[in-house]
Amino acid sequence: MTLKYLTSAVLLCAAMHAHAGDGHAPHWDYRGAAGPQAWGALDASFAGCKLGHEQSPIDIHGARKAHIAPLALDYRATPAEIVNNGHTVQVNLTDAGALTLDGVPYKLVQFHFHTPSEEHVNGKAYPMVAHLVHKSDDGKLAVIAVLLKQGKANAALKPVFDGLPQAANDKAALGEPFDVAGLLPSDRGYYKFMGSLTTPPCSEGVQWQVLKQPVEVSRDQIRMFQKLYKANARPVQPLNRRTVEQT
Repeated sequence: MTLKYLTSAVLLCAAMHAHAGDGHAPHWDYRGAAGPQAWGALDASFAGCKLGHEQSPIDIHGARKAHIAPLALDYRATPAEIVNNGHTVQVNLTDAGALTLDGVPYKLVQFHFHTPSEEHVNGKAYPMVAHLVHKSDDGKLAVIAVLLKQGKANAALKPVFDGLPQAANDKAALGEPFDVAGLLPSDRGYYKFMGSLTTPPCSEGVQWQVLKQPVEVSRDQIRMFQKLYKANARPVQPLNRRTVEQT
C-alpha cells in the first residue's frame, strides 16, 4: 500500500498497492531479493519500512480493555470493479458509504485480500484477511481488517471469488452492486491501534480496527485466491511502545 493522498478511488487504490509494471514505483515483492526484509532499502521513499516505529501488521496480544465507541458504519450497495494489481486482488468501490471515527467520516474506497492474514491474534494467523480501506476528505486513512477462517462458502464474497481476474492488471466489473456490510461478522467488537500501510512505502498514521470475530470462507474460495497469490502477507512488526485497545 502506497500512501499518496489522491482524490479518486482508483488512484488511491493504485497508490496503496503499487501496480506491477506501472513504471512509477520500484519493484517490490513478498519474497526473494525484493521481499519484505529489503523493502526499506529499495528506494528512499520506502525508508519507513525499516525506520518506522508504528509499523503494521502486528501480533495482537495483551490488548487493554477500553471504553471505545462501537464502529459507526454506514455502508451501502455500490457498483464495484475487481482488479488484479500484481500484488493482490482488490475491489474498487465508487459510493460505498463510510466509517465515522471521532466525528470524522472516512469514505470506503476499496477492499483487498492477503493470505495468510497479516494480523495475528495471540500468535495465530488466519488463512486470509480482507482489508477495508477508508479515506477522509483530508487524506487520512483508516482500515478495518476482517479475518477470514476456513468454513462454509461466503455468499457475500461469492461474486468476487467467482470473478477473480487471473493476470496482473486485469480487471472486471461486478455484475451487481456490492454491499460490504454483507462481509462483516455479526459481532463488531474490535481491536484498535495506530499503524502503517502494510506495503511500501509503509507510511504511518493509519488508524487500524481489527474485528475480533472471524468470517468464514470455504476451502475452495481460499484456494481460488491462493492460485493467484500463494502468500502475500508482510511479517508482523514490533509493537514498540504502542498500546492496543479492545472493546
